[in-house]
Amino acid sequence: MKRRHAVKAIALGSVTPHLLLGGTTGFVPAPKVKNKVTLSDFSSAWQQWPDMPWVGPEYWGNRLQDWEIRDGRAVCVISDKNRSLHCLTHQLGSGSGNFSLQVNLRWLNSDSKGLPEAHTGFRLAAKGKFEDYRSAAVFGQGLDAGINGQGFLFIGEKTGTQQLSLDGEITLKLEGSGNELQLKAQHPENGKLLAMLTYSQPEATWEGNLALLAHMPVDDTAAPSVSFSDWQISGDKITGDEAQAFGPICFAQYTLHHGILKLAAQLAPVAGIPDLQLSLQTQQNGQWETLQRAIPDPLGRVAHFRQENWIAEKATPYRVKLDLPLKSGIKSYYYTGTIAREPGEQDQVKMAVFSCNADYGFPDQEVSLHSLKHQPDLAVFLGDQFYESTGGFGIQTSPLEKSSLDYLRKWYMFGWSYREIFRHIPSAFIPDDHDVYHGNVWGESGKKAPTDEGWGYAAQDQGGYKMPAEWVNMVQLTQTGHLPDPFDPSPVKQGIGTYYTDWVYGGVSFAILEDRKFKSAPKNVLPEEAMVTNGFIQNREFDIKAHYDVEAQLLGERQLEFLKHWSSDWSKGAEMKAVLSQTNFCTVATLPEGSIIDSIVPKLPIPEPGEYVPGDAPTSDMDSNGWPQKGRDEALKIIRKAFALHVAGDQHLASVVHYGVDEFGDAGFAFAGPALNNLFPRRWWPPISEKQGELPGKPAYTGNFHDGFGNKMTVHAVANPRKTGQEPALIHDRSTGYGLVTFDKAQKTMKLECWPRYVDPEKQPDGQFEGWPMTIAQQDNYAKASLGTLPALDLSNYHKPIVQVIDEESGELVYGLRVREKTFRPRVFKDSKYMVKVWEEHQDSPQIFGGLALDHEQKDTVFVNYRV
Repeated sequence: MKRRHAVKAIALGSVTPHLLLGGTTGFVPAPKVKNKVTLSDFSSAWQQWPDMPWVGPEYWGNRLQDWEIRDGRAVCVISDKNRSLHCLTHQLGSGSGNFSLQVNLRWLNSDSKGLPEAHTGFRLAAKGKFEDYRSAAVFGQGLDAGINGQGFLFIGEKTGTQQLSLDGEITLKLEGSGNELQLKAQHPENGKLLAMLTYSQPEATWEGNLALLAHMPVDDTAAPSVSFSDWQISGDKITGDEAQAFGPICFAQYTLHHGILKLAAQLAPVAGIPDLQLSLQTQQNGQWETLQRAIPDPLGRVAHFRQENWIAEKATPYRVKLDLPLKSGIKSYYYTGTIAREPGEQDQVKMAVFSCNADYGFPDQEVSLHSLKHQPDLAVFLGDQFYESTGGFGIQTSPLEKSSLDYLRKWYMFGWSYREIFRHIPSAFIPDDHDVYHGNVWGESGKKAPTDEGWGYAAQDQGGYKMPAEWVNMVQLTQTGHLPDPFDPSPVKQGIGTYYTDWVYGGVSFAILEDRKFKSAPKNVLPEEAMVTNGFIQNREFDIKAHYDVEAQLLGERQLEFLKHWSSDWSKGAEMKAVLSQTNFCTVATLPEGSIIDSIVPKLPIPEPGEYVPGDAPTSDMDSNGWPQKGRDEALKIIRKAFALHVAGDQHLASVVHYGVDEFGDAGFAFAGPALNNLFPRRWWPPISEKQGELPGKPAYTGNFHDGFGNKMTVHAVANPRKTGQEPALIHDRSTGYGLVTFDKAQKTMKLECWPRYVDPEKQPDGQFEGWPMTIAQQDNYAKASLGTLPALDLSNYHKPIVQVIDEESGELVYGLRVREKTFRPRVFKDSKYMVKVWEEHQDSPQIFGGLALDHEQKDTVFVNYRV
């Protein structure tokens, strides 16, 4: 059992301090401050910044790429609808009082002059779906007040009668007292009153965010619409907190692997500022020491640090320091965290599992709060860190600079929600299809998808990547650049990089796969009569189960070679193994019988608790790794040789299955985690008549089944969508949450947990989804029925040796693992001659025992002579 010891709080820069845990891997959040720091006055400082495609840490722009600093002014560089720039550090508080907003503006788009629907000015009391300034900054709607394209002041639906010229600069000033507002237009130099409008709203409270607004519904959107300067906010109703600023160091993530620390610092778009200085520092004896400097990538705005020979025996505070040369001088910014003590000798290592993050619940505060109460040692985010719809406005696919900023806005939202999860523990990320602006990806070894035929199914069904290779590499750089070095860094087609690799942490070895990159597009390899659309067969007469031997790639030869190497490699102290990938190797999903595509999923009714939905049938969604079946079986035969658990995301439906290749349950277990926010609430309601075997005491939807491709799978648990009574139902009725896997190296077990995001695990310790928790033995991940055993190995002179069993007739590895027992009897699956290798990690060569045969009476013992 792990023990946590809290020590005194140490201030680490400009963010809220956390209690560092001496000698442990997690952290305890500092107590929440009951009263925000009151910042009664605010004044913009754009005049101190150089020109850049970002407006500063005190603001959130919708969209990121639409707001820039030019000549000391904040400019909306596009003319389109509903562009807003929110102040993050100051809001209208809940108490009574007065407030004043003032800004200088210049109307830049001449085509919008004369349009009454065009307007610019303020948005006040903006609120989002949740009581959080971040929700309001991204989705907030409030009361708009300013000047329209005809030159009239307006507040809400009320319009003034004094017409103003839009040719010069105007000072707008909005004052509020009680439920009354007064808007003035003044001359920017002498303050002369040009027009005034008053407005009252009974029982108004004016609470929420404050923003600048540019709404220009015109045909030519490429032209700048409006620029602002000297934005001032004041009044006793104004409250705020400087810690609510976001950037210019937005977040950081790291891994530690065999003494190599790799840390990625994600910056706001400041990479173009000349002479900036970025450094990684650690705290030693109360002093900050610089370890390394780095230069951010100009497209991804991410900087990577690498430190070798890292000593991980204790937790080490770190900070990323950014020195920006502004017009007023050098200004330093910090982002702080902890490089955790690696839990090498700890018996239990706990991993938090996340995936599939739409923006329904943004900023997802309860996910960080609840998941961190489990005190995980590491976290993994297994794809779809966001969706194309995240933050509104769809996607922008060109030009490259703008499309990179479009990506970064969504990526920043992800980090804004979840950075506290991975601030103090290591984490791994795997980008999935939506991260690269695809509904589905069949990578075809990096080929270019033919987007000239359209952006949707027509392009992606032919395989490859729709976005430019440089953009795809940028995505991978931001999400995977901190992973351990790639197993084979050779790029694929178009120069797209690879990142599949192994990561050993705390005695657990993870194989990090790229499911999509090498996979064949089904439309390209199946007969034309299959009529494939979005990975679904449209021809109801076509039998996909009859096409097992189709020439199609799943993981590709390169990754299969990596898996073979990884399954036999127990170095670096590895005691247990797991595969991390984007999706699982079967399809745990049903649709109403006769359905030929899953676009209906979001509209399917959510059942009541205890209700069994009739009339469904297993789907054959080729986006899952249930297809191609032959490639799936080949991969599972390799993975089970390492007794590895498979952990995946993507499916939007949490499940635990036991894979079968030739027989039910003859391979390993797989845990697909739940979605954080569920766009596609998939479900598993199989016809009971198709069940091949029961699991006593478990729900009717569990047991032995064939998926839509004919793959064998034993379903142990599924978190089907159900009505919870929790609001918002759009989030909680779709079985959203996170997973946990606890690797017990002493007991050789893996405990699987699956938690709804709304459940506080301390207040509701029994609040998991039905079917969890579940504990499996390491040996269950190669549960093929054995024919017998070889003679027992006497390992009493060894300390955690590695044992490999090799079939002498074929020369193939049967399996390998690290053993803690003093006597070990290897199971085998056919009557053959076997070679057994036994060694400790520091041995020059293993002891080899050849010609071993089945020990039918289980009496023989092989005495191993090596002594420590």
